[in-house]
Amino acid sequence: MGDMLPIFWPIVVAEHPPEHLPMSYSTTRMIRKISHRLGFRRDWHLLVAAVIIGLLMALVATLFIAPLRWAEGAGDALANSPLFWLYILLVPAIGGLLVGLVRAVIRAPHVGPGVTTIIYGVRRQRGRIRFKVAVQQWINSSLTIASGGSAGAEGPIATIGGVMGSNGGRMLHSSTQSTTTLLGCGAAAGIAAVFNAPIAGIFFVMEILLRDFSLRTFTPIVISSVVAAAATQGILHDEAIFELGDGFTEQEGPFHIASLPLYLLLGVLCGLAAVTFIQCLTMTTKWFDRLAIPTLLKPACGGLLLGCIGLPFVLLAGMDELPSFYGNGYSTITGLLDPALYGTQEEGALSNGAGLLALVLLATFILKLIGTSLTIGSGGAGGLFAPSLLIGASVGALVGIGVESMGWLPNGTPAQFALVGMAAVVAATTHAPLTAILIVYELTRSYDVIMPLMFAAVVSTLLARWLCRDSIYSAKLRAAGLHSGSMSDLTILRKMTVADLTIKKTTTISSTETAARLLELTEQSGAMDFVVTDEEGDYAGMVTAEDLKAALVYREAIPLLQVNELQRNNMPTVTPDEPLDMVLQKFSRCDSESLAVLNENNHTILGMVTRSQLMRRYQSALDQDD
Repeated sequence: MGDMLPIFWPIVVAEHPPEHLPMSYSTTRMIRKISHRLGFRRDWHLLVAAVIIGLLMALVATLFIAPLRWAEGAGDALANSPLFWLYILLVPAIGGLLVGLVRAVIRAPHVGPGVTTIIYGVRRQRGRIRFKVAVQQWINSSLTIASGGSAGAEGPIATIGGVMGSNGGRMLHSSTQSTTTLLGCGAAAGIAAVFNAPIAGIFFVMEILLRDFSLRTFTPIVISSVVAAAATQGILHDEAIFELGDGFTEQEGPFHIASLPLYLLLGVLCGLAAVTFIQCLTMTTKWFDRLAIPTLLKPACGGLLLGCIGLPFVLLAGMDELPSFYGNGYSTITGLLDPALYGTQEEGALSNGAGLLALVLLATFILKLIGTSLTIGSGGAGGLFAPSLLIGASVGALVGIGVESMGWLPNGTPAQFALVGMAAVVAATTHAPLTAILIVYELTRSYDVIMPLMFAAVVSTLLARWLCRDSIYSAKLRAAGLHSGSMSDLTILRKMTVADLTIKKTTTISSTETAARLLELTEQSGAMDFVVTDEEGDYAGMVTAEDLKAALVYREAIPLLQVNELQRNNMPTVTPDEPLDMVLQKFSRCDSESLAVLNENNHTILGMVTRSQLMRRYQSALDQDD
């Protein structure tokens, strides 16, 4: 971690500028002034750190991608070699063995697949994640994907970026909130750099990792993501990852009111596919957890099982290339997004061997699902985004072929259904439709199917949440004792009012009564907080348990004290229609366990609500939503 200090040295200098650098100091003052205008009065250096993290992650992403591309090309180059079948069978197992050895040597916390470790770090470790998590993730994910393991790059690069940002925050001695924001900057920058998708990187972090859309968090993450994407494009000169075929954008607008049932069907099927994927991965993970072999050998076992599936698939299909369910599957997805694969409109779907293509797609769907479950469930490292994309493209293409064969697709192509299916499955597996919509749009740069894409993504997410309470990330988090919840957690208190709680009858006492009477009421009713009324019976204030404890220190003076000498006149009150988020804020400003509930119109006393009632209602709502 100490090696990273020079990277953040400009921020340290900005905090304590030397006198002999007037230019740097004036620049620093200008940056600080602008930052203050944006609301960063104390943590203005976050904006500078966001730029540095974006540039750093562009370099990291370039170094991360290069060996993976080389390994993919090397695998295809062996296609005509007599050793190709050995490569298919044994290389995933060898890669898994190396993963197990690295994990044994570099002992770093591992909560679950994809970005699960980052989510856990944000919510349980105050955004502070050890640097060796990134080292282990980088090495193991590279070994897994390069050896043919069925996984993607988005989880590892988000984890690496998140750890970089987290450790940057620690070096700057930032607050927990600022450290978490920098963690988000790193994760967003990593996604933006690898996928050339800055908007998706931003919302991936905001919707899945942090679930915080405040401007103070949003601004640095936007800066970091945009800087990383721009810098990576300058290095690699990449366009969209998935280039659409020439005929894709030539099709007439695919979304009409008559098309709604077709995309509704696609959304339902993608939701079912996503739930199947989640359940298969969960069961496979549990099976490997119970498997009575050393932990370091489990990834090798998963790789060997993957090879045992891949070898007969290649031999039976007579293929001279890696199976579509090996690696990240990007080349297969690109093929499925090319309308030429499905034949021309004049030929029709079935005239171009669509029946055989449908069988291949069905096999790809099933084997990608199993292959990813074996790879990740056994302990391999990698992301779950890319497998979800291929599963969705396969399901979408299958539906598109079926629709076209029935003559229900006069102006479109099955490739459009493949694209929509990608977003629908990603949305359903992650329970994050906004991220799925944006990332698929940025991966393809196609606006032609944005409306059906949004529709199918929402349908699939609703179905998946109804059938399965956990997303593909949250099952492991729940097993680790962490309630992941959903985006609605942030506003759930705002949607409920005091009337949703059970308003308790309160024990009132007149302000002219003696303090001794308070003690009598405490013994009779067991109450510790009392509402005080004036001579007309209206609300005057409260006496809390803390006030009683303070009075008992001078017990001999209690007979001489009146209630109005103990009461608090500035205690907040609530009304039945008041949102619970406002009630929570009022509780945070006082040390009372209870607040009085008053009628909004005539201010008569209706009862009390307690802090514990509020928290129990909140937890109950979370459980229902989950």
